[in-house]
Amino acid sequence: MTFNYFKRFWDESTGDPLTDSWGTSTYYFETDSNGEVLRQIEVYENGKVLKYDQNNVEDEYGALSNNTLDVDEFKDFKIEKTEFEEVWAHQE
Repeated sequence: MTFNYFKRFWDESTGDPLTDSWGTSTYYFETDSNGEVLRQIEVYENGKVLKYDQNNVEDEYGALSNNTLDVDEFKDFKIEKTEFEEVWAHQE
């Protein structure tokens, strides 16, 4: 199976009452070749980090994306697996 890794910055807050004050965020995604999100990390401006995968699909703050990413649309945000894994491991 082929995996893709992406890093994308969002320059606006979430709008959600629980997380809106956390500021902007950077999202990291691991997807399969079809763009299905397998793992996701959200790193917020205030230092809070949320991680989702099949073992932690959702919590009170959010959830693993159930939307398929358009791999072509995200091609400019592609990163190496090592970068994703470093962030994932660091946020244990």
